[in-house]
Amino acid sequence: MARRFRHAAIFGALDALEPGEVMRFVNDHDPLPLLAQVEYHFGPRVDIGYVAREPGNIVIDFTVTAVD
Repeated sequence: MARRFRHAAIFGALDALEPGEVMRFVNDHDPLPLLAQVEYHFGPRVDIGYVAREPGNIVIDFTVTAVD
């Protein structure tokens, strides 16, 4: 996937999830700019949780929460 479309694809996938569903993200580096964008865009609707945070092995679960 072209680099310029990656964040948009992730946002689209997160938008499609229902409360309680999880999207697992695996990467070779810590995507701090992406995480900041997710927090800004989704706020408390998406919980960000590291499953693994080691050099070369980053695994993050994005969990959609029910927001009142």
